[in-house]
Amino acid sequence: MSEATTTDLYEVTMAMSYLREGMTGPATFSLFVRDLPAERGFLVAAGLESALDHLSGLRVGPEDVGAFAAALHRPPRDLESLLGLRFTGSVRAVPEGRIVLAGEPLLEVTAPLPQAQLAETYVLNQVSHQTMIASKAARCVLAAAGHPVVDFSLRRTHGPQAGFQAARLGAMTGFAGTSNVAAATSMDLPAVGTMAHSYVEAFEDEEEAFRAFARTHPGPVTFLVDTYDTEEGVRVAARVLRDLDRGPGCAVRLDSGDLGALAVRTRHLLDEAGLTDVRITVSGGLDEYAVDDLVRSRAPVDVYAVGTRVGVSADAPYLDSAYKMVEYEGRPVMKLSSAKVTAPGRKQVFRRPGGADTIGLADERPPRNSEPLLETVMRNGRRTGGRPTLGECRERFSADLAALPSAARRVRAPVPPRATTSERLGALTERVRRRITEQVGASAARQAVSGRPGAGSYGSVSS
Repeated sequence: MSEATTTDLYEVTMAMSYLREGMTGPATFSLFVRDLPAERGFLVAAGLESALDHLSGLRVGPEDVGAFAAALHRPPRDLESLLGLRFTGSVRAVPEGRIVLAGEPLLEVTAPLPQAQLAETYVLNQVSHQTMIASKAARCVLAAAGHPVVDFSLRRTHGPQAGFQAARLGAMTGFAGTSNVAAATSMDLPAVGTMAHSYVEAFEDEEEAFRAFARTHPGPVTFLVDTYDTEEGVRVAARVLRDLDRGPGCAVRLDSGDLGALAVRTRHLLDEAGLTDVRITVSGGLDEYAVDDLVRSRAPVDVYAVGTRVGVSADAPYLDSAYKMVEYEGRPVMKLSSAKVTAPGRKQVFRRPGGADTIGLADERPPRNSEPLLETVMRNGRRTGGRPTLGECRERFSADLAALPSAARRVRAPVPPRATTSERLGALTERVRRRITEQVGASAARQAVSGRPGAGSYGSVSS
């Protein structure tokens, strides 16, 4: 089976019905985030490359049809219309690394309706997850205020793929390295790592452990000093490091306790031993809030290693994201249900330096001194260009971050900018709303006259 089966069942049932009804005209679906999570002043667009990889290889084969049939308890011949389906559409999207706001489309898919529908689950999964992790990582970089941040998240992420993505997204937003060997080697990232408490426990005492480690690793070494008594561990490490005379690059790592107070005491002990160039790395349950506290307290920390809380975005593990149809066969559509109203039509986001973003229609002329964020990245089921490098994504991120209002960059109580709606989009939304309302009212009136049960509470042509 291919990744075509990595989808929700209702995507399959809808695609089957569309094919049976001959509804294969072009449909546009828009992926956006309704509201930012609490304590977020912005999001970092990510996951697009994974989504494009999926779409470029999306094909329904015989084994996929068999799996769909088994899930529906139907004979495979009932699903033969799906056989051979592949993605032939186009994608317009915000490139990875750019900063986006609530309500702005991160991408829009335009394809024959069954294809665009079947693409929903995987695309939404990848963009939502990776955007959330990239945004969390970006906040850690902000909190560190210029100090290096490294990724230690692999062992606690929700699977190896998520761990690989966390390493990549950390690098995209400015992390200095990762403990993930696969990610480091495949993306040419600095690999970082020290030792575990189990290593120290395997020896008779800390000094024997540190000296044995140094014999195996002739370059700069980092000793984990809090297996037993932290201050004594620092003294032992200082003695060994002084004997080694390895030069710059060596460090000690603190992984538990009051990291701020321990860092102060550790710095004093190292300096007292003449090891002013030995760095202090801290780890253990860190996220942007803990890093911010340490930086604000002026703790003498050189490197921050973040893991679990960042790799799963612990305080905000999901996005209120949606993938909604906004146009079918040239007809703009929208959803009117309470608290989940969508705006119709293909869209573009226009950004002015130092100004608020404007969400408008895709065919609008850009406002003066503005740039459109969504670019055509796929046409006829194929990428329109090469895969961007991590460096290019990082440059986009850095430029957008620098242009954000300072209130949006705050770690605590950020104030996110709000995108405005163009006059044309506002007028179209009102026209479509009026049309649907009139249709629903007319339908209800006809049903009342005929004595049939009433219509539902709202009308829409949407997913």
